[in-house]
Amino acid sequence: MFVGEDPIHINAEKGSIAELVLMPGDPLRAKYIAENFLTDAKEVCNLRNMLGYTGIYKGVKVSVIGSGMGMPSMGIYSWELYHYFNVKKIIRIGTCGVVSPEVNVPELILAEKAYSESNFAWTFDNYEGHITYPSKELNDIIYAKSKELGLKIHVGDVTTMDVFGPYIDYDRVLDRMPKDLKVIGEEMEAYGLFHIAKHFNREASCILTAVDSKFSDVVLSGEERQSSLNDMITLALESIIQ
Repeated sequence: MFVGEDPIHINAEKGSIAELVLMPGDPLRAKYIAENFLTDAKEVCNLRNMLGYTGIYKGVKVSVIGSGMGMPSMGIYSWELYHYFNVKKIIRIGTCGVVSPEVNVPELILAEKAYSESNFAWTFDNYEGHITYPSKELNDIIYAKSKELGLKIHVGDVTTMDVFGPYIDYDRVLDRMPKDLKVIGEEMEAYGLFHIAKHFNREASCILTAVDSKFSDVVLSGEERQSSLNDMITLALESIIQ
């Protein structure tokens, strides 16, 4: 395996990225968080327009960096963050589609496990399982903090897809999943992040905001996805500094 001394995809100086990182998919959401939630925020990376910032939240150094879409992109950025920048904790803050009538748009989901049919983990290190897990300790903190903040959050299983769910017959995929899964949302990155975190023996979790549902006509716009997810952002920041 080729591993150079410097990262290929994150053009940040050593020491410029905090040990605590939030990862939205959209790099413009990273910019929004830095400008609206962090103090003394500075841009630390921008290669391929994958923007990253480091600032202060309640006296604690925190970074926020985009992951891009899909497991290959998340795998690259999370791997480099853990390996080159000694990141300890990553919380993915993303959006998802809802596949359970129990969850309404735009409620929050905390991933208890991630199921995928992808070969991502098999390619990475021959892991044959279809389920990966977040940090239980970090998930417990997030859940407790959601109660402190008075935020409704659903805890359940998510599916991590290689294909954008709304563009396919997703019921066909749901029907062939193990029946013991409590699938409430579908997204595209959590399975990969959890597997990379386990490889490095670091922590990772995933909080999602429901932006569309097969049980509702309510859909958040692209602008709302970028700028109206403040509850999720606040929850993630409050949790990661604990």
